[in-house]
Amino acid sequence: MRLPPWPRPGTAGRDVALAGVALAGGLALLGLGTHLAITPRPGVPTAAFLPSLVAVSAAVALRRVATRTGLALGTVALGVDVALGTTLGTALIYTQVLYDSCVYGPPRLWRWLLRGTVALSLLAAVGGVLVFGHWRGVALGVPVVLVGVVPVLTGISVRQYRDQAAAERARAAEERARAEQTARLAELDRREAVRAERSRMARELHDVVANHLGAVAIHATAALSVPGLDREQVASSLRVIRENSVQGLAEMRQLIGLLREPTAGVGPAPGDAVDPAEEATRVRLAELDRLVGRMRAAGLAVRTEVTGGARPLPVGVDLAAYRIVQESLTNALKHGAGEAELVVTYGPTEVVVTVANPLRAGGAAAPGAGAGLVGMRERAVLLGGGFTAGPADGRWRVRARLPTGEPA
Repeated sequence: MRLPPWPRPGTAGRDVALAGVALAGGLALLGLGTHLAITPRPGVPTAAFLPSLVAVSAAVALRRVATRTGLALGTVALGVDVALGTTLGTALIYTQVLYDSCVYGPPRLWRWLLRGTVALSLLAAVGGVLVFGHWRGVALGVPVVLVGVVPVLTGISVRQYRDQAAAERARAAEERARAEQTARLAELDRREAVRAERSRMARELHDVVANHLGAVAIHATAALSVPGLDREQVASSLRVIRENSVQGLAEMRQLIGLLREPTAGVGPAPGDAVDPAEEATRVRLAELDRLVGRMRAAGLAVRTEVTGGARPLPVGVDLAAYRIVQESLTNALKHGAGEAELVVTYGPTEVVVTVANPLRAGGAAAPGAGAGLVGMRERAVLLGGGFTAGPADGRWRVRARLPTGEPA
C-alpha cells in the first residue's frame, strides 16, 4: 500500500494533519500512564484529561486561520489540565501553540507573549521561594520557562528570519523591476538618440545637397528655356553649374566621411587631411564672402551688412548661422526676384542673421518641399534661439536669433 502524500506546507490540510499527529502523541502518553502530575489530584481519572488534550490539539489546527482563537483555546485547555494535575502531552502540545502564535500571529501578539511568559516565570520563581522558604524554590519557575519562554523565543527567532527572508525577496524583486525599468529607459534613450541623429542628418543632407542642386537646376532651366544664347552666356551658366556641382560633391564627401565608421587601427597620418568631423563642420559665418560670391555668380544680387563687430563664435552657433544664411539665400535665388539683403548683427550674448528678398511675381522658378524652413527652425531651436520666416511688405523675410553665451 502506498501512504497518502503529506499535505503541502502552508495549507489547512497540513495544519489539520499536524494537529492529528499531536493528538495521537498525547493519547499515546495518556495510554502509557506517563502523565506528569505537578499538582496531584487524587481520584482524577485519565479520561478527565481528554477534553483538554483535544482542545489544545485543535488549537494547533487553528494556527494560521485563527491564531488568536487558537492561542486562547490552548491557554484555557492548559489551565484546565493544570487544575487536574498537568499531563505531559498537553504541556508539550501547548509549546507548539505558543510557537505558532509567535510565528503566524501579528507582531503585537508575540511581544505580549514574551512579556507574559517572562513575568509568569518570575512569579513562579518568587512564589516557590516564598512557599518552600528556601532559595531552591526558584525551581518552580523552571517548568514555566521550558513550557512558556523557550517556545516563545524560538518562535520569535524563526519569525525574524522569515521576515528578513521576505524583505530580501522584496528587495530582489524591486531591484529586478528597477533593472527592467532602467533597460526600458535606455532603449527609449537609444531610440530618441537615433531619431535626433536622423533629423540632424536630414538637415545636413538638405543643406549640403539641395542648395547646390537648386542653383544647378535654375541655371540648367535658364540655359534650356532661353533660345539664342551666345557661347559666352552658355559658358557662364555651365561655370555656375560646375562650381555648384563640385562644391556640393565636396561637402557630400565630407558628410559621408563623418558618417562612415573609421576602420580599426587606421587613422590619419601626420600631415594628412583633417578629421572628417572637423572638415564637415569647417564652414563658419566668417566665410560669408565666399558664399555670397557663389550666389552672385549664380545670378542673385546680394547686399550684405555686418554690424556689432565680428568675433569668433561657438562652433555650433557658427555652423547653424552659416547654414541658415545659405538656405535663405538659396530660397531667395529659387523663389525671389533676383536680389536679397543680408544683415548679420553681433550682440553681446547673441548673433542675429536676417535675410530679406522681394517675392517673384508669377510663382517660383523651382519647386520646394518646405524642408529648408523646418531645418532652419530646428537649428535655431536646438541652440535655444528663435526663428521667424514669412512675407512682410511684399518681401520674404527670414530672421534667426542664436545665443552665443555670456559676453566675453
